[in-house]
Amino acid sequence: MKLGGHALDDLAPDGPTLTGLAEDVAALGRAGERVALVHGGGPQIAALLRALGVESVFVDGLRVTDEATMGYVAMALGSVNAALVAGLVAHGVAAVGLSGVDAGLLRARALGSPWGRAGDAPVVATRVLEAQWAAGLVPVVSPVATDEGGELLNCNADTAAGALAGALGAELVLLSDVDQLRTDPEDPATSLARVSASEVAALLESGAAREGMRPKVRAALDALGGGAGRVVLANGRRPHALASALAREGRHTEVVA
Repeated sequence: MKLGGHALDDLAPDGPTLTGLAEDVAALGRAGERVALVHGGGPQIAALLRALGVESVFVDGLRVTDEATMGYVAMALGSVNAALVAGLVAHGVAAVGLSGVDAGLLRARALGSPWGRAGDAPVVATRVLEAQWAAGLVPVVSPVATDEGGELLNCNADTAAGALAGALGAELVLLSDVDQLRTDPEDPATSLARVSASEVAALLESGAAREGMRPKVRAALDALGGGAGRVVLANGRRPHALASALAREGRHTEVVA
C-alpha cells in the first residue's frame, strides 16, 4: 500500500490516521497477509522547502528536483518514515523503516530536464522485502532511490509502490486524500467505482487525469502490467481506509486489467 497526500497531515501516534492504519495492518498480519507500506511526503517536503525559501515546482504531477532539493527531499521523507514507523510500533505493529537506497531496493534512472533528479522506471530488489517479512517485520519504505552511479533520486511514491506491487504480484492500495478517480476532475458526479486499464490510459491521453492524479494512475497501469492482482485508489483520511479498500467497501476506484 501507499500512503500519501494530506492523509499524512496528522502523524501523531494517537491520531486517527495512524491508529486506523495500524489496526488494519495488524489485522492483515493475523490473517497471514504480508504487508509493505510505501509513503510519500509532499506536504512535509513543501513545508521544509518553504522554510528554506525554495519554490516547489511540479510538471505533470512530479516534483522538479535539482541537486539541492534532492537533499531536502531525502531529509523530509526520512522524518515522515520515522514518524510512521514510530506510530505503527506504538500500536503493536513490528514495523521497520527502509528507503529505496537500502540494499538496492529501488534502482531507477533520472528523468532529466525539466525534472532533474526525479526518478523513473524503478527496478525492485524484492529480496529486501522478503527478508523483512521472513523476520516477521512490516517494511515501511521511503521512495528515495539510487541510480546506477549511487546518486540519490526522488522517486514518486505512487511510482515506487506500483513498481513494488508489480514485482511482487501483490494487490496495490493507493491511499491519498481523494475518494475516487473522475472523468472530469471538477465534477464529483463523474466519479468512477471501477475502470479498466485501457480506460485509464484514455484518461491520461485526454488530460482528464491531471496533476497529482497522473502518477497514481500511471502507477496503477505499471502495477497491473507487472503482474499485480488489482489496484484500488482510496481516501486515506477515511477511517480504516486500507481495510475498506481491500474489502471493496466505501468510496474508491478499482483499476483492473
